[in-house]
Amino acid sequence: MTTPQWFSIATLVGMMALFIWGRFRYDVTAIIALLAALALGIVSPKDAFSGFSDDIVIIVGSALVMSAAMQRSGLIERALGFIAKYITRVRSQLLVLTASVGVASALVKNVGALAMLMPAAFQMAKKNDASPSVFLMPMAFASLLGGLMTLVGTSPNIIVSRVREEMTGKPFGMFDYLPTGLGLLVVGLLFLRFGYRLLPRERRATATLGEALDISSYVTEVTIADGSPAIGETVREFVTRHERDVSVSGLLRAGMRTVPSLGLTLHEGDTLILSGEPDALERVIAGDGLALDGEQRQVPEGSEGDDIGVAEGVIGAGSILEGQTAARLRLQQRYGINLIAVARAGERLTRELGKTRLNPGDVIVLQGPLSLLPERLRDLGVLPLAERALRLGNSDRSWLPLIILAIAMAATASGLVPVAVAFFAAAGLVMATGALPPREAYNAVEWPILVMLGALIPVSDSLRTTGASDVIASNLATFGATLPAWGAVALILVVAMAVTPFLNNAATVLVMAPIAAVFAHDLGYRPEAFLIATAIGAGCDFLTPIGHQCNTLVLGPGGYRFSDYARLGAPLSILVVIVGTPLVMWAWPL
Repeated sequence: MTTPQWFSIATLVGMMALFIWGRFRYDVTAIIALLAALALGIVSPKDAFSGFSDDIVIIVGSALVMSAAMQRSGLIERALGFIAKYITRVRSQLLVLTASVGVASALVKNVGALAMLMPAAFQMAKKNDASPSVFLMPMAFASLLGGLMTLVGTSPNIIVSRVREEMTGKPFGMFDYLPTGLGLLVVGLLFLRFGYRLLPRERRATATLGEALDISSYVTEVTIADGSPAIGETVREFVTRHERDVSVSGLLRAGMRTVPSLGLTLHEGDTLILSGEPDALERVIAGDGLALDGEQRQVPEGSEGDDIGVAEGVIGAGSILEGQTAARLRLQQRYGINLIAVARAGERLTRELGKTRLNPGDVIVLQGPLSLLPERLRDLGVLPLAERALRLGNSDRSWLPLIILAIAMAATASGLVPVAVAFFAAAGLVMATGALPPREAYNAVEWPILVMLGALIPVSDSLRTTGASDVIASNLATFGATLPAWGAVALILVVAMAVTPFLNNAATVLVMAPIAAVFAHDLGYRPEAFLIATAIGAGCDFLTPIGHQCNTLVLGPGGYRFSDYARLGAPLSILVVIVGTPLVMWAWPL
């Protein structure tokens, strides 16, 4: 191998090691990889920032804006609500929920589609006296499968389209993914319809976030301040005055912790551990002048006119909150928001909130100006759950995002305009028409994703320009030559599926797609089937709760454990390989 090829492969290996280590966020890792490639001379200064002007970045950013507009419209939720009235059996509800989130994920960002429809899952579970965990993991997996159906459904599809255009001069069209994506979604829905039984029975019997609707899953720690109406009341009187919307699960007085009796009188300076629903906790804290432990509840500067509210979210893998205690966060001073409460899968938190270490998958409640909360959730690495009692969207304009999205998809499918132009125009139109305020549009864009893509595109291109992808593919082809055609396609699919849990799925495709295309060429095959297989493998991470945001989002609310994902996800992964391989070869003959 030549020196540039050695450098290119060394950069690739180092980047993958950093992704697996997880010390740096994925966008920072991508920047480090780009700087290393520049220092080694495998990426020229002229090409260093070419990735930021690439169509991939424009398409992904515009698709995120359109996704936010669709979420804000409430159309998908209303459609599901209409159907849900006529579905009463748990299995039928499971099929409706998974099908709905699968179809929605073809149009909007899959984690957004999942967050939109999770409240419906809670309502159905409560109505049938079932655990939400019956629905949530199958819904997360269905959202991943649904994203495979269209060009904009998931970023791996967009990336492999770019690679195909570079090799053949023709990108994949908007619905070129539909035959394989729809087939896998249907098979996946049928499997999930019966396969949810693979989840441990005790997990299915234990409601978690569903119980939060009936109190007791969220806890917060407050101190009775001077002048509070709670002073002099007994615990029973305090709870009764608040219509039993909250309960007192602990009390700290003079450094001593007790489980208070209902007849205990409350004093100024007592610290109460309260359990309740987020809105109820916020109402009690504000109404009684209670002080949050470790926080000052002043309104952030410049937001005096904003409405104050609460938002629920799930701590994602890599969040800056991970491993931190509430006392050390200083959220008010740093971000202008308060930590109200925490809930953890399968565990009732009764210790002092300030000493509780936060983990990925924990459900937290933050309080602050409503205009500020979405941005702060993103800054903290928290995946937002649908806001309660806060209906976004204007009924007069709720159809506009769907109409604009349909026009954009039709324009690209017919070849009238390039995908990047169509979706950039669509994003501009939803803002210009007022269907999505500009501030919400900017908040909807996941800037770390765009930075990662912009930084990794030139690194990915260096694999091709140095010939490193040829070296890797030729070695892989030595083994692939001993396999039948279907075995070669399955090999690429399995490798992408195996690598994705350790890398971001977009990073996996940026690395693997050029190698897969050269691998196909070396074996004498057309590249399309291998590129589609790469996208499918990267888009189907069912084995861990941290490999994809959808999996993380349901970890806490579903009460799942790490091993539960493999219980349901491993058979589904095998099914995707078994069914996906012939589907890919049928849709894209070699």
